[in-house]
Amino acid sequence: MKRVLAFGYGVASYGVFFATFLYAIAFIGNFGVARSLDTPVDTPFGLALAIYLGLLALFAIQHSGMARPAFKRWWTRFVPQVIERSTYVLLSSLALILLFWQWRPLGGVIWDIQDPAGEIAVYAVYGLGWALVLFATFLINHFDLFGLRQVYLNLRNKPYRDLPFGTPLLYRIVRHPLYVGWIIVFWATPVMTAAHLVFAIGCTGYILAAIRLEERDLIAAHGESYRQYRRRVPMLIPSIKQLISRRTADRTAGASAA
Repeated sequence: MKRVLAFGYGVASYGVFFATFLYAIAFIGNFGVARSLDTPVDTPFGLALAIYLGLLALFAIQHSGMARPAFKRWWTRFVPQVIERSTYVLLSSLALILLFWQWRPLGGVIWDIQDPAGEIAVYAVYGLGWALVLFATFLINHFDLFGLRQVYLNLRNKPYRDLPFGTPLLYRIVRHPLYVGWIIVFWATPVMTAAHLVFAIGCTGYILAAIRLEERDLIAAHGESYRQYRRRVPMLIPSIKQLISRRTADRTAGASAA
């Protein structure tokens, strides 16, 4: 019965995450929801900025703090290991829901692309960013990342094993394609308001800080193999020289095999 309850909890937590993910697309893109990133101003600038910074700080502390190994070792003294990841996903989703609910627009326009073709192009890039975010999660096992693999294995009474370190597809081009997708999402907008700019800068800054923490943990977990990977593969911006070299090497290998 405990395994069934854990599985149901994991599925429900994933459901909350996925609903939040879909809402985020509309919230940041400013379509289909009552309160979005750029709804009309209804709060004084200073108060709105303070609320936003507080909400971002809350999310950053929860999202990065709970992901640290030391916190996990302490946290799993109270929360069963099998639902630790699902609980993390649920709390991250609730922190985002709070941000969406309490968001206060700031007013002011930084740029406004009014050409229809330009607007369509920017929205296409925006959609590409979201597709990259989702695709990158499947490259590193989407279901493990969001806690479903853990509760499923527990349901079948099978032991959970950590995934081995790997560099599938996009991870051979940049170390953090998932974060590349998020940065595209934050900045690809035909109308950049002050609220959107503050949001984009704050979230991008958080990502850069989170990468440092995450890579420190990855080095601790994988040692020299990750150090070599970090020396070989750029963090966020692909190296054109490396891409050309890799393509040349692949062609040479193909010719040799033939």
